[in-house]
Amino acid sequence: MKNELNRRNFLKTAATGTLGLAALPAAAYSFNILSEYPMKDKYRVAIMGVNGRGTQHIQALSKIPNVEIAYICDVDQRAMENGIELAIKSGSKTKPQGVTDFRKALEDKSLDAITIAAPDHWHTPAALLALQAGKHVYVEKPGSHNPAEAVLLTEATKKYGKVVQMGNQRRSWPRVQEAMKELHGGVIGRVYYARTWYTNNRPSIGYGKTVAVPDWLDFELWQGPAPRSEYKDNLLHYNWHWFWKWGTGEIVNNGVHFLDLARWGLQEDYPIKAYSSGGRYQYKDDWETPDTQTASFDFESGKSILWEGRSCNRRGINDMGSGVSFHGENGTLELKDNSYKIFDNSNNLIKSAEPTTNTVVDQRGAGFDMDIAHFTNFINAIDSGESLISPYPEIRKSVLLCHLGNISYRTGRSLNIDSSSGKILHDQEAMKLWGRDYEKGWEPKL
Repeated sequence: MKNELNRRNFLKTAATGTLGLAALPAAAYSFNILSEYPMKDKYRVAIMGVNGRGTQHIQALSKIPNVEIAYICDVDQRAMENGIELAIKSGSKTKPQGVTDFRKALEDKSLDAITIAAPDHWHTPAALLALQAGKHVYVEKPGSHNPAEAVLLTEATKKYGKVVQMGNQRRSWPRVQEAMKELHGGVIGRVYYARTWYTNNRPSIGYGKTVAVPDWLDFELWQGPAPRSEYKDNLLHYNWHWFWKWGTGEIVNNGVHFLDLARWGLQEDYPIKAYSSGGRYQYKDDWETPDTQTASFDFESGKSILWEGRSCNRRGINDMGSGVSFHGENGTLELKDNSYKIFDNSNNLIKSAEPTTNTVVDQRGAGFDMDIAHFTNFINAIDSGESLISPYPEIRKSVLLCHLGNISYRTGRSLNIDSSSGKILHDQEAMKLWGRDYEKGWEPKL
């Protein structure tokens, strides 16, 4: 009984602030999960994709007392073995089972949930298979490769009644939550404009050569729902982001974090207009998505958001490599990672809120110690019906901004949007990019 109380206290404090992580007010949620499942001593979780972001899933979940990492799933045999080793080093009480095909893990009736950190083209198809198998889902951003998948996963979330959390963990950071309370409380008056940006110094990916598939890789399964391609030596494990077949470009890769904060701060849902421009300017190579891109979104209420992405030029804005600034009738709030500053309209600094931890946040992310509250909230939602910080049906509205930006960029024109649904109006060519093609037999189904 004492151990059970200690576990409950950890889960409560991890999500509500004793670990330095403040809770969001109830009004911040537009989607509430009421758990229909009995509390358990241990929730068994599979992790899909552990070559990059998935390693932080391992580290965070290993620290949550009532979680057992049951499976490490990866098509890269080396990554799978490294993931198992990392889980043990991170404190996992039992050795996870390694599987190449995550569907094997879904067959385990004792498995409670899966976290998905595979490439973008896998997010929705994998999440749907997991929901259909009766599992709860934590899916990394963007959760969808295109708007049609976002709609499908939203419908599936409601149909299957499981917990589905998006991995936009900044919503769990204490200074971010505090800054939003300041904005919504009127600290700079009526807020009407948000500016977002992300900069990096990514090198050229060159021109890939068709080579034999490495013996450590199941490339057939890596492609999964995507139409088949030959294996090239400049694709894995990160460069897939810059190919439309598998990835979604920088605006969805990293812009989603900041556009989500902008939409949250402005308290908006869907825009009425979206426009984007840019190109692949820095290098000539296989990279298909823009390395330089701006996107603007206008809302019916008289507010707007601007995104600027520079993948190959790291000079930041306001001394921040990435961030979001909010502009209102009485001043500006600049949000940088887990800190923020507020200025009046005479450019006087009136408040500076420093980071709540010593964690260094860089362009690769914040690490598991800044993520643990987000994962704990996911487990608590399963365990006790705690309100999700990033419920998929709500956060996909932010992802849609990114997808609309890409569609505008690819069509070369402004898009008119239905502000009640986010759908593109009166543009059949643009709507062809609303979804994508699938390998035969892999079409996602509700």
